[in-house]
Amino acid sequence: MRALKGLFIMTLKLNVRGAILVAAAITGLVTLTSPARADRCDDSAKELANQVERLKVNFRAANTVYLTHPAAKELSVSCRGDKYSIELYAKGDRKPTPEFYALVGSMAAIVFTVTKDDTTTGATRCLKRMGLLRGDKISMRYRRLNMECTRTKKDASIAITRGKDE
Repeated sequence: MRALKGLFIMTLKLNVRGAILVAAAITGLVTLTSPARADRCDDSAKELANQVERLKVNFRAANTVYLTHPAAKELSVSCRGDKYSIELYAKGDRKPTPEFYALVGSMAAIVFTVTKDDTTTGATRCLKRMGLLRGDKISMRYRRLNMECTRTKKDASIAITRGKDE
């Protein structure tokens, strides 16, 4: 009788251990096969492509999504930098056209959820300040957005960011 009782307890211990191992394996598989979440860059790029005419998502590299539009030479949306949470970058001709200003303003309004008038005004001020008196690199802050404009002999570009703590 005693041997039978020992066999029952030993079998019970093995079944409990096996059940724990099976439960741990199932939990591991469930966490591995859970759907991946799209990050903010992909969401912003898709929203931009849906709301801005003739804007197309080109490709993604690292944490940057590159976009194309006829009014700009280069466009990109980047996420998770050292000092910012999201960045919008646009490059156009040395003397930007009104279409370029409107494009940058509408893209920044969508990405940063600020009114289009404010973002267009800020981008226009930043790009127009560059010149003989102030130089070819301007940094300014407008409506809680950091704007940095640079120009070369052929191009003018603007990078709009919002800090991580804002």
